[in-house]
Amino acid sequence: MLRIVFLLLCLCSFAFAEGNKTLTLNGLDESIKQVQTNVDWLWTLIAAFLVFFMQLGFAMVESGFTRAKNALNIIMKNLLDFAVGAIGFWAIGFAIMFGTTTTGFFGTEGFFLSNWNMSDNWTLAFWMFQVVFCSTAATIVSGAIAERANFKFYMVFSLIMSTIIYPVFGSWAWGSLFHGNGWLEKIGFIDFAGSTVVHSIGGWASLAAAILIGPRIGKYGKNGQIRVIPGHNIPLAALGVFILWFGWYGFNVGSETAADSALPLIAVNTTLAPAAAILSAMTVTYFKYKKFDIGMSLNGALAGLVGITAGCANVTPFYSIIIGLIAGVLVVYSVLFFDKIKVDDPVGAISVHGVNGAWGTIAAGLFNYNFETHTLEPVIVSQIIGVLAAFIWAFGSTFIIIKLLNIFIKFRVSEEEEIMGLDFYEHGANAYPEFQKTFIK
Repeated sequence: MLRIVFLLLCLCSFAFAEGNKTLTLNGLDESIKQVQTNVDWLWTLIAAFLVFFMQLGFAMVESGFTRAKNALNIIMKNLLDFAVGAIGFWAIGFAIMFGTTTTGFFGTEGFFLSNWNMSDNWTLAFWMFQVVFCSTAATIVSGAIAERANFKFYMVFSLIMSTIIYPVFGSWAWGSLFHGNGWLEKIGFIDFAGSTVVHSIGGWASLAAAILIGPRIGKYGKNGQIRVIPGHNIPLAALGVFILWFGWYGFNVGSETAADSALPLIAVNTTLAPAAAILSAMTVTYFKYKKFDIGMSLNGALAGLVGITAGCANVTPFYSIIIGLIAGVLVVYSVLFFDKIKVDDPVGAISVHGVNGAWGTIAAGLFNYNFETHTLEPVIVSQIIGVLAAFIWAFGSTFIIIKLLNIFIKFRVSEEEEIMGLDFYEHGANAYPEFQKTFIK
């Protein structure tokens, strides 16, 4: 009898131990999942902070490539882009871009982040990552209309860019990343980190704005000659490019929004494409002018970064180099083309972001690589549709909005203000007071 009781006790102890083991394994599995989630969120936020740092890069590039008398104005516009963009995207833009939609054209819920609650902090992390992208798109326009735009007008346009122009197209291409469901996504459109969603939208809006505001005084002669208006501080512009390149690792690698095995490929592609673009831009300008042009080389780096942004997660390193080489050539001839047709773009924003955003998006489909079968699987039609839709929407909506706004607020400053510089007229100060003297009547 005692033996039977002892045997039953042993069996119960074994069963209890096995049960505890199962509970322990289940608890461990949940803990691992929670740690992975926390790491994903942390990486997403770190990437957002890197993209935010790009605002400084844009400010340095734009002010360096323009004249000293407008440096403060450039910085103020970049500062404003994030201030206005953050509030506007919180109130309206995020809902339009990522809210639930029944049409596939824009979201209709989540205004003022009303779709967030205390138990859903991923919404906040996702918003933080997306708001810095929104500000990037708005900032692109700043460079194309530099040195002659009314600051009050720009404030209003920047708000519209952040709440309507950028979010509507973003909803078409990226809506399903949250609660939306855009029509471009449904046809297989590829744009991993925003060659078109961010850069071409900003670039084509810049083209419309540059056409409407007209060239800077003295840029083009009466007989059609093109006059160079050199930037006041190329080392500052170079600093901006390096800052942008650094921030781009957050832009591209962060778009995975997870700390997983896809990150190394994205990082490598984000390195190789701009490196190749620098070399091709530098080579082209050398054969044309027998000089190694620093301005074109710097814009070559940015063109390569824009070009690889759409396909950084779905092309191989070899194809990223090809994308970069072509981007470097494109940016040179694109800048020359827009100068020839008298579209004055002081920093090359249209060529870097608009033209190479389109190229990068097409390239993402052209070199689409299946890593399981190790074969190319080109996607062309949806890419072309996306590129055309971006141009029609961004250029068309910007053109109409600027025309309407110009009725109430003058888009361009007066001739006197432009000649004397916007820093003193708009902001009452000079960027370099010990070296600059501005006399006002």
